[in-house]
Amino acid sequence: MSKLTLLASLGRRPAALALIGVAALGLSACGGKDRPRADLAASQVTTIGVNSYLWRASLDALSFMPLLQADSSGGVIITDWYANPGNPNERMKVTVSILDRDLRADALRVAALRQVAQNGTWVDAPVQAATVQKLEEIILTRARDLRRSAIKG
Repeated sequence: MSKLTLLASLGRRPAALALIGVAALGLSACGGKDRPRADLAASQVTTIGVNSYLWRASLDALSFMPLLQADSSGGVIITDWYANPGNPNERMKVTVSILDRDLRADALRVAALRQVAQNGTWVDAPVQAATVQKLEEIILTRARDLRRSAIKG
């Protein structure tokens, strides 16, 4: 190696070492034992298009109903008609929409359809608002429980 090349490399070496040092300091702030576990269960943790806690809680809450569609990237769950064996003259269909990546009450929308049997045909009937509110409450409570479990590890 020529003296000129050696001098040029020595002149760049302190700058390169300084850059490596800055990068190492920056990376050391990203991990380690002092990092709070709550970061692991942040409200936006997701590998899907919507909040994963709301998604799992919605699937859990609707697990007794047959599913027509479950789109995790769009955050939509649509069930097929479900008739309670104790009341076969009534059936329900539910759509859950998860609207955000944050775990918030306004990131969840539940809609339900209800039909009753009249003269051998299914006729649309009103759904009590309390039914939809109760389902939203069940999903949100389950999502919070899932998040708490993730924080505790």
